[in-house]
Amino acid sequence: MKTALTIAGSDCSGGAGIQADLKTMSSLGVFGMSVVVCVVAENTSRVISILDITPKMIEEQMDAIFEDINVDAVKIGMLSTPVCIEAVYKKLIEYKPKNIVVDPVMYAKNGCALMPPSSVDCLLKTIVPLATVITPNIPEAECIADMKISTIDDMKKACEIIHKMGVEHVLVKGGHYEGDATDILYDGEQFYSFVTERIDTKNTHGTGCTLSSAIASNLANGEDIVSAVKHAKEYVTEAIRYSLSIGKGNGPTNHFWKFYKD
Repeated sequence: MKTALTIAGSDCSGGAGIQADLKTMSSLGVFGMSVVVCVVAENTSRVISILDITPKMIEEQMDAIFEDINVDAVKIGMLSTPVCIEAVYKKLIEYKPKNIVVDPVMYAKNGCALMPPSSVDCLLKTIVPLATVITPNIPEAECIADMKISTIDDMKKACEIIHKMGVEHVLVKGGHYEGDATDILYDGEQFYSFVTERIDTKNTHGTGCTLSSAIASNLANGEDIVSAVKHAKEYVTEAIRYSLSIGKGNGPTNHFWKFYKD
């Protein structure tokens, strides 16, 4: 069995973060492992507080995994402080894993900020140049590329700007764009569009985490980047279609929709 490691925050309500990542990896037939970088007290309606894990413990969690288990892909999610980012960067440089998927988690589904500007700058200078692919949504891409995104052409322009920061591939997700859900992938030479119907539901908590961990799982299973993104988008679309009305706010997607749809 192939393996994938998620380096991210913990969502106690189970819909996003490492909980969503591990569910996704399991659903896609990959053995999932985790390095917890922060604990987030959140639910479907709000973020209450964030507690960061010490850099030493982050590094030791990574040591524990890489010294013992082969890692076929890494998904990096919420890294809330520069010291957390530096700890992860140090170990990525040391162990040199392949297939690094970076989901720049800046905002919760309810709009709560999860990453201060100092952390964004640190992430762009350290982790992003190591990535196989970065997966910002439109608000995150606007922040990273320092531009307004209103059209598909704007999404492509943002891809080009972010690609120049050193990342191998850029996937700008169009979930915040009107009309069909269109994502744009750029490899430095060619654009690829992935279009699915927009599903009318508020239950989309953790979709970004789910998509990025699905891409990592598909890469771990040997797919190329275009195939990995295509199949990940198909997976998350069905997870949204069969999403769960749990909680009072934005409910979670159904990571195991293939096994049960109610």
